[in-house]
Amino acid sequence: MEPTRQVRVAEEFVRRFAAAVRGAQLYSPGHPLVRRGQAALAESASQLLADQSSVTIGVLGQELIVGELPVPRSRETYGEFIRRLKRVGIERIAIDRGVTPEELSTLVQAVSHPERAMGQTSPGAAPADALDALAGLTHIRVGRIHTEERVETSAADIAAIRRLYVEASTVAEEVWESAQRDGTPDPGEARNLVEQLSEAVAQNRSALLALTALKEYDNYTFTHMVNVSILTMAQARALGIDGALLREFGLAGLMHDIGKVRTPADVLRKPDRLTEDEMVVMRRHVVDGAEILRRTPEIPSIAPVVAFEHHLRSDGTGYPIGVSRAKLNLATMLCSIADVYDAMRSQRAYQGSLPTDRILEVMRRADGHQFDQHLVRRFTQLLGIYPPGNLVLLDDGSIAVVLQVHAPDPHRPRVRIIMDNKHRRLVTPTDLNLFDLPDDPAKTRRIVSPLDPAEYGVDPLGYL
Repeated sequence: MEPTRQVRVAEEFVRRFAAAVRGAQLYSPGHPLVRRGQAALAESASQLLADQSSVTIGVLGQELIVGELPVPRSRETYGEFIRRLKRVGIERIAIDRGVTPEELSTLVQAVSHPERAMGQTSPGAAPADALDALAGLTHIRVGRIHTEERVETSAADIAAIRRLYVEASTVAEEVWESAQRDGTPDPGEARNLVEQLSEAVAQNRSALLALTALKEYDNYTFTHMVNVSILTMAQARALGIDGALLREFGLAGLMHDIGKVRTPADVLRKPDRLTEDEMVVMRRHVVDGAEILRRTPEIPSIAPVVAFEHHLRSDGTGYPIGVSRAKLNLATMLCSIADVYDAMRSQRAYQGSLPTDRILEVMRRADGHQFDQHLVRRFTQLLGIYPPGNLVLLDDGSIAVVLQVHAPDPHRPRVRIIMDNKHRRLVTPTDLNLFDLPDDPAKTRRIVSPLDPAEYGVDPLGYL
């Protein structure tokens, strides 16, 4: 096959593959559009394999490679498809001549719905388990990305994520000011911000979640916007939500409090607790936010819904007073958890910050009443009782930085010990998986409490 035609056929195959995955995400397996998309993919595969016995599709950074040929404009055209492949843990797919439409259909389903591929009914199947569904295919072989997110990161990675977070807070402030000035927020600025944050959530969630805990009271409004967006997307992604829908959830989280641009400054910035009359004024922001976002062009329809509902609770409490829902929107529930969690751990003029273990305990006490019990449990598994970046005291007196959450037991994360039991800095920090230790109390190690890094002159992010 001559080179120009090779490139054209390779690009057509990728286009059909991406379209089939997108269709399978939107419609049921038996839907006519899904069947047509998979038939077109099978036809494209036969053309691609007409002059070669096997072809490999690979993900290299933000580019797609078919065989030895880079797919033109893959970053711009297939960005969402590339993110999807990474989400399910795929870095390369080898397809042999003789591949059947049924095998291609199994591949599409495994990429678009990992939980269906494993016969599960709930989203969020582990990628490695879902890809086991492809192991029995004769003509398709999949190469896995062994870790979904980088846990070990360089100083340059951390510096880049710090810059992104600082810039995100600045952009959030600009979005807020445009809403105050023009009556509607700048949708382009907001979308670009959420796009960058969603990429960061996919690439290094631990470091980004650690950054959300480092905030200053003076910038609370804007860091809160960014934090709720990050925490909402992190939860959604753990449930298997990706691509455009993930970014819509992130945008809704970013804009959830935008109605406060109409709240009088003396109420919004009051250093003491609000009176009942002032609370009536403050509660108006949910209605104002929904109205503002409905009038803002290019804002997804879910955003005004979340702005209106994010203070409603599953048991019918919350506000707007008198409004009830038989079932709250999923984006609302994820945003509400993120909003309450971030507010409770924030240092305010009238309220000290609470450690994560205390916050999660409060949220669990409301489990099934104010918040969906399954979502609170998933949130705990996502963050851990002691989230990445926390400085903690171990029961032997040594001090460590939490590196990675162990979802089956959020109390026992992976840590890096940086000080001995006399609180002297270690020349060579030691990593320890608390979840690998025996259950024998005499032999195990456990976290006693979180510590304030400022008291020990420690920058936890430098150890991630």
